[in-house]
Amino acid sequence: MDGLLAAGITPFVTLYHWDLPQKLQDGGGWPARSTAEAFIEYADVVSRYLGDRVKNWITHNEPAVVAWLGYHTGEHAPGLQDLHAAIRASHHLLLSHGWAVPALRRNSPAAEVGITLNVGWTMAASNSAADLDLARQADGMWTRWFTDPLYRRGYPADMTADWIASATLPNGLDFIQPGDLQAIAAPTDFLGVNYYTRAVARAETPDNESQTVFPAPKDPEHWSEMGWETYPDGLLGVLGRLYFEYQPLKLYVTENGASYSDGRDATGRIRDTHRLNYLRGHFAAIHRALQAGVPLAGYFVWSLMDNFEWGFGYSQRFGIVWLDFASQERILKDSALWYRKVIAENGFEA
Repeated sequence: MDGLLAAGITPFVTLYHWDLPQKLQDGGGWPARSTAEAFIEYADVVSRYLGDRVKNWITHNEPAVVAWLGYHTGEHAPGLQDLHAAIRASHHLLLSHGWAVPALRRNSPAAEVGITLNVGWTMAASNSAADLDLARQADGMWTRWFTDPLYRRGYPADMTADWIASATLPNGLDFIQPGDLQAIAAPTDFLGVNYYTRAVARAETPDNESQTVFPAPKDPEHWSEMGWETYPDGLLGVLGRLYFEYQPLKLYVTENGASYSDGRDATGRIRDTHRLNYLRGHFAAIHRALQAGVPLAGYFVWSLMDNFEWGFGYSQRFGIVWLDFASQERILKDSALWYRKVIAENGFEA
């Protein structure tokens, strides 16, 4: 932190980016209320140590991914497939956020505190009842289940009803204790948004209507190597929806980027044109959001350097800086050179 501040860089600290200690997982993990209680001790210790230098705090990164991919689909650690456990995990993640907010404010005077959610842009593939309902479910599970309680609305009644009807929650939301929803809705200073792509919801039923909304052609210009469609208008939609529906004080785009494996050419240059075009399109969408009145306070490209991409290891390269993992050599890609120019000139030609 001292080095960042000396270099004129403002640190934004994320307390939790999916790195749960094994001992806490052995004790039940996020489905257990005790993990939320442990998080408060952790937040208190870190903010007491760094609170004089760090003035921007993010409690959690993508709690939906922690809950659904970790405890429901099993794609991420701890690799479980138990929707009931995942729902409890989602509640305790949000609860730990709410409990942490006053501790961070107490230990870091004049700090700003928020949380980061991953929010995609979901579109029904047609106006059929089946497609519209599938889009509702996706939006309810990935977005409203987290935004609604953060902004004093409680958990979405339609999703709770779905899960009770399917016997996923035979006893309803019995894990919620008095005061929990009030704690989750602790006032925050900003909402962080991670946006990468859109989803087209298509119900595979034999009597479904003809599809009218289609993803772009599957070529590198329109799809990253993660298999995510490039859809900048979705970021405009997400920012507008979150601000005008929930009224956060301000927003940050805390992650936005694309994975392409472009390497050095014969001259040593890394011509990652697809990533550069991805960023250009999303910056233009951000500009339109600002023009519409969205209070966007900042943007973070994902990512500065090629990184360890969780279940994909080092096979996916999101960085605007190319990294040789063996030698640690680093080379600015064309996207980084372009981004540096955008920063210096505070804009770019559309």
